[in-house]
Amino acid sequence: MDLLRQLRHVRRHWWVVLVTIMVALGVSAFLTVRAQPRYVASVTFFVTTPNQGVTDAYQGGLFLQQRVKSYADLLSSDRLAQSVAAETPVGLTADEVQRRVTTSTETGTVLLRASVTDTDQARALRVSETLAAKFVELVQKVETPPEGKAPIKIEVVSGPRVSTSPVSPKPLRNFVLGGLLGLVLGVGLAILRGVADVRLRDAAGLQRATGSPLLGEIPFEGAARTSPLIVGDAATSARAEAVRKLRTNLRFVDVHEPARVIAVTSALQGEGKTTMSCNLAIALAEAGWRVLLVDADLRRPKVDDYLGLDAGVGLTDVLVGDVQVGDVVQRWGDKSLLVLPSGSAPPNPSELLGSKAMADLLLALRESADIVIIDTAPLLAVTDGVVVAVQADGALLVSQQGRTSRTQVAAAARALHSVSVRLLGCVLNMAKVAKAEAYQYEAYRVVASTATPSVPTGRATTARHSEDAGVNGVSDRTQELTRLPR
Repeated sequence: MDLLRQLRHVRRHWWVVLVTIMVALGVSAFLTVRAQPRYVASVTFFVTTPNQGVTDAYQGGLFLQQRVKSYADLLSSDRLAQSVAAETPVGLTADEVQRRVTTSTETGTVLLRASVTDTDQARALRVSETLAAKFVELVQKVETPPEGKAPIKIEVVSGPRVSTSPVSPKPLRNFVLGGLLGLVLGVGLAILRGVADVRLRDAAGLQRATGSPLLGEIPFEGAARTSPLIVGDAATSARAEAVRKLRTNLRFVDVHEPARVIAVTSALQGEGKTTMSCNLAIALAEAGWRVLLVDADLRRPKVDDYLGLDAGVGLTDVLVGDVQVGDVVQRWGDKSLLVLPSGSAPPNPSELLGSKAMADLLLALRESADIVIIDTAPLLAVTDGVVVAVQADGALLVSQQGRTSRTQVAAAARALHSVSVRLLGCVLNMAKVAKAEAYQYEAYRVVASTATPSVPTGRATTARHSEDAGVNGVSDRTQELTRLPR
């Protein structure tokens, strides 16, 4: 995985990074508040030996540097700890004294430093004072031979002195470390979440999963829940413009062999295929095409609900021979758009859609309309969608961003390819569009709607006559479309 994709995961899951940092800072604050303040009392010893010249001083210095390392261990020995603990004012056991004492030496010197860390400032000072006194006595006792004088002399040159402010906890350091740890952990979790997330997140992922071109990217709009159709005020929305762009791309998929019967389907239920079918049919009708919208989702038909039509009699009744298609086709609006509802719910939708009657009906509709849009069932739920798509000129696969997984979309595409269905392209529905793009469209729409161009009277009249002629032409074609075979 390249760095750019990892950065996309981090940007997409930025809230994971933010929450992790906040949690880390909260833990740091909790631990800092709960931690007891600790004070350090220190004392420094100087180790020396008598000498009688420069040569003796040099050799004595080397001897003492080696000796100081042993004295550092002696400061934390059991014997010294027991001596310190035996003092009544200390009030600690030998083990507790050992845990509080740390030693350090400076390389190349004969200085030895002992530090006592305790939550009680006064006790830390008392322990360091007792430690200094007992340590000098212990070294003298250990280094003095039975007969003679001790070759080592230890003096306290600094301290004992206790810190006036606690050495821990350090709030600033804890917050910085907590924030950095939270940042690293948050970025890791964001990348891991992005890698584990198999849902469609962008158009590129949809193209890779289906292996087909992207024909449209329909932006998400909250108003679409209550007004799914691109009519009225919604006709000037960014969603409507995206559907018109889909209309244009769909007509130029293959100019040498244009698709006149198009099956609109999806991998799962609820991805917006029915809304897409209705809006695409409306957009094609607005462009002057003679369009027939067929509701072939016989299990969960929704076209009649969206368009406000009567679905009591429709496709299923035509296929079983109860009625003629010309009797059940309904005109919608003032456009050249006719709708064939689903009709009665059949017990065998797959067999009915794959029958010879369905093939003959589509052949008749092909000759009576410029474009036939068929709303079909989801591909992974039932086989109805594949059965219909086989009889169409091509299929349009609709997928909802953030809902469908790449595996499910790929399986839907394979279901179509396995029966040699021509997959015209894919559409990413409810896509998150960049704010800059949405702003550009809104700004252009506002300017276009408020503009009032000045047109000469003669040209305006000519344009009005041309417009009326276009409407009459559409009306004539619509009347011709109603004369379906009976």
